[in-house]
Amino acid sequence: MGDDGRRWIFADQLGEHFLDSGDQPVLLVEARSVLRRRRFHRQKAHLVLSALRHRAAELGDRALSLRTGTYGEALDRAGGPLSVCHPTSRAADAFVRSRAGVTVLPARGFTTTAEEFALWAEGRGDGRRLLMEDFYRDARRRLDVLMEGDAPAGGRWNFDADNRLPPPAGGLDVSAWRAEEDEIDEEVRHDLDRWEADGEVAFVGRDGPRTFPATRAEALAAMRHFVTHRLPLFGPYQDAMLSADPVMAHSMLSPALNLGLLDPMECVRAAEAAYRDGSAALPGVEGYVRQLIGWRDYIWHLYWHFGEDYRTLNRLSARTPLPRWFEELDAGAVEARCLSWALEQVRDTGFTHHIVRLMVLGNYALQRGFDPARLTDWFHRCFVDGYDWVMLPNVIGMSQHADGGMLATKPYAAGGAYVNRMSDFCGDCRYRPTRRTGDDACPFTSGYWWFVARNEDLLAHNPRTARSVYGLRRLNDLPAIRAQESARGDTPP
Repeated sequence: MGDDGRRWIFADQLGEHFLDSGDQPVLLVEARSVLRRRRFHRQKAHLVLSALRHRAAELGDRALSLRTGTYGEALDRAGGPLSVCHPTSRAADAFVRSRAGVTVLPARGFTTTAEEFALWAEGRGDGRRLLMEDFYRDARRRLDVLMEGDAPAGGRWNFDADNRLPPPAGGLDVSAWRAEEDEIDEEVRHDLDRWEADGEVAFVGRDGPRTFPATRAEALAAMRHFVTHRLPLFGPYQDAMLSADPVMAHSMLSPALNLGLLDPMECVRAAEAAYRDGSAALPGVEGYVRQLIGWRDYIWHLYWHFGEDYRTLNRLSARTPLPRWFEELDAGAVEARCLSWALEQVRDTGFTHHIVRLMVLGNYALQRGFDPARLTDWFHRCFVDGYDWVMLPNVIGMSQHADGGMLATKPYAAGGAYVNRMSDFCGDCRYRPTRRTGDDACPFTSGYWWFVARNEDLLAHNPRTARSVYGLRRLNDLPAIRAQESARGDTPP
């Protein structure tokens, strides 16, 4: 086995790139305590257990697969020595380092190493912020992705300005890859039903057919399907929302990536090859590549760089508990069409694409001052691709601006006009995006101005939001907005 013994792989480290050889012995652990600690989405629990059990079946006699109450029980049974790649949460990392006989290796499954990130961050030592765009350009050069010598392909680093079209009237005529369940999925569903009936665990959301890859073969098929059929349409509409098409041309690969079934660089190279052979336009390919070697790695490294205290930041003093209808994904209680639709998607699939997360769910929470720590936990539990490292910087920093600007340069708050421009939700909604007060006032429009009013001092000193404060001071119905929003309480909009 070697000095490091058997390789212990967590359920988010399931790819071959977490092993050192094709015959390395493996430890897999299914610890029931993970499901007891939180009310995860039912489909998230199914996907993780299905992927773990499929991996055990693939490895056969190479794997020691244990189903125990806790990880500690499993390690006591497995003995040692063991090696494990750097876990993806602070809690798991602290646990493995506390165990004798466990060697912790550097992280895998990301495109920038901890040493490379540290070198880049130290290079910003002149007081400049750790901007994602700077990190992304450094990664492009270092990894030689979409480069023409020393220059970016097409003469530009970023084509984001070309990728902001509203949804096309006729929608996108493109199919999404879908999984096919097997006997392992049947066993998982039976076990989840039994544990829930016994009161051992509790879930949020609805059960449904498994949508996302649970094996390496499925993940590769999903990636190839995206690159061939969806990537050519991805770019222009990546910020759009369409009621009849929840996924548009998005890749839907984040669950597979975050389970470790795909290595991000193979996705990057496949997308780059599509640009090189002329089957996908550069703006869309660049936008997708930026999500992987830019945003995904940037979020991973900031999770560790900012430290554990980042979790408790609340610079906007947002302390509203999550309303029960939001917590329980009660889409039927909500009349605002975009928000009801978004909650329905989470309830029924455990997934929405990034604009729905940021500009509908996150935007509403930001406007109402939802507690950022509780909201982070909600996103972690309710999304099939949600992990601590994913959701902590994305929610605390990007979505809720609870860090005061350590990650994002402004709060991502917007009124109903934005939703109306980038979606087809407003036409059939009982609320009007142009109305701030009254029975038909859009809760996003009134909520936007309520948010600006509550945070006027902070926003006035930010060049990117000072204009909003100027607009606020010209409103003659601000007292009515304040009264209306204060009276709303936890009533669903």
